[in-house]
Amino acid sequence: MTQEERLRVITYLAPSIPERFFRAIADHLGQRLGTGAELTVEAGTSGPLPGDDPFERGEADVGFMCAPSLLILRAKRNPSVELIPVAPVWAGERANGRPVYFSDVVVRAESNIDSFEGLRGRTWAYNDDRSLSGWHSALQRLRDVPSGPEFFSNTVASGSHLESLRLVTEGAVDAAAIDSNALIMERARNPGTRGDLRVIESWGPWPIQPAVVRASLPDEIKSQIAAHLTTMHTSAAALEDIPFERFAPITYDDYLSSPAVVEGARLLADGSR
Repeated sequence: MTQEERLRVITYLAPSIPERFFRAIADHLGQRLGTGAELTVEAGTSGPLPGDDPFERGEADVGFMCAPSLLILRAKRNPSVELIPVAPVWAGERANGRPVYFSDVVVRAESNIDSFEGLRGRTWAYNDDRSLSGWHSALQRLRDVPSGPEFFSNTVASGSHLESLRLVTEGAVDAAAIDSNALIMERARNPGTRGDLRVIESWGPWPIQPAVVRASLPDEIKSQIAAHLTTMHTSAAALEDIPFERFAPITYDDYLSSPAVVEGARLLADGSR
């Protein structure tokens, strides 16, 4: 990569995680590398769709996606991405300084539902079927109860955690599993909604959504990208009101050791939801 080539960053995690977080990352990397950077936001899916791999086409250099997609891209005969060995740590007692997050199952505050079992025959929203926190975590939980996916009377693909929250709040569906960091930030943005929702279960921890780099980039650039991400927390002004702490070490084994991640990747690779 030369100074004439801009770094191309893509995220599949916005708007549930604010776009400006990834724009700040792109700006930070572009400045440190001396290349500048551009950001692409792929909303509505938590990872590349089948047959649409921008890393394989050489159209993206750095990406942020949900963990099952990482395993799928790495399983190719010639993997298009490599894991960047650092990942975001978000503020909060549950994370406790680790690059992890949770799925928080929310219902309306006035609902009489007080457990996951109480959702039998009810309606469920999920952001998209490539999401660990919104969908595959629920599939894992359903293995503990009779009926499997037929447990719900209906499921609605909302397109984002924020839209799932809106559907629950407005009573269009009964419940949803929400990325814990997305829930924290949404409640901070809209304090008036804090009392509208109630968390009945939390699942996890899951390894935080991975950062990846295009496999065909020079090794020197890959190393520089990882090193520069570890100084991301110094961009305090750009990260105002975002509960991000730092980038911390993470390994591919952290994802392989999560049954929900592995099973989610298997289901997606098999073409089943």
